[in-house]
Amino acid sequence: MSGRRWALVAPFVLTAATGCFATRGDVAILQNDVQSLRSESARADSLHRAELDRVIRTLGSMRDTLGVVNTRFGRWQGDVRSDMRVIGEQLIAIQELTGQSQRRLQELRADLERRGQGASVTPAMPGAGAPGGGGSSAGAPAAGSPPLSTTAPAGAAAAADPNMPGPNEMLQIALDQLRRGSGGAARTALRDLLTNYADADVAPDAQYYLAESWATDGHEAEADAAYVQVYTRYPRSPRAPTALYKHGMILRNGGRNAEARAAFDRVVKDYPRSDAAVLAREQLSAR
Repeated sequence: MSGRRWALVAPFVLTAATGCFATRGDVAILQNDVQSLRSESARADSLHRAELDRVIRTLGSMRDTLGVVNTRFGRWQGDVRSDMRVIGEQLIAIQELTGQSQRRLQELRADLERRGQGASVTPAMPGAGAPGGGGSSAGAPAAGSPPLSTTAPAGAAAAADPNMPGPNEMLQIALDQLRRGSGGAARTALRDLLTNYADADVAPDAQYYLAESWATDGHEAEADAAYVQVYTRYPRSPRAPTALYKHGMILRNGGRNAEARAAFDRVVKDYPRSDAAVLAREQLSAR
């Protein structure tokens, strides 16, 4: 190649050679940048994995904790149910003992009532009338008149018929009939008591046992109506909370759950310290 021609080609060759070297440098820089990005990404992935592992461990710990809490809660519920069952059994035992005491007390009251009705006043003393004591005192009963009773009648019927048993004796007769399984005879005596001695202190007991006699004979509707009469007519009677609770149980057994719950709520609200309130709370917690 001539000198002149080489002079013309040389700048192009140098330029091409220079351009080739610049591209390789850029590639190296790009390779370094890519490597740096890969390293950063690897570090970020490592951090993310570590964070994810930490979250998984935390969730696992929380799951284990919740499992322990659920187990303890289940045991607590079982203990509560067991305690409530024991309390219910104790209440039943107490009620049985109380019932025996009340039965004995009722028998004593009836016996005293019979004795009182059989007693009479002291015979008339001779007065200061004619000589020889032939005259009678002004306050003495006339000859042939019936003896005066030492006890005041408990009601209008007792005043009309002094031979009618008193309210305690009538209640005792009814209870004896109930124990013998004679619900009809017991109801007759209880109705007579409520009719003739409506204001007697044993009237709430008579109304309650009237409901019990219906329940014992399997007449649920009549028993429920009689229980309602107990707590509506005698709301301050010790029989009222039990009657209201049994009304709620009849409603629950009949599928009237909302009304039953209202009855149990009323037991707890109106009679919070009664034995029936304990049983009512158990029914409310079971729903």
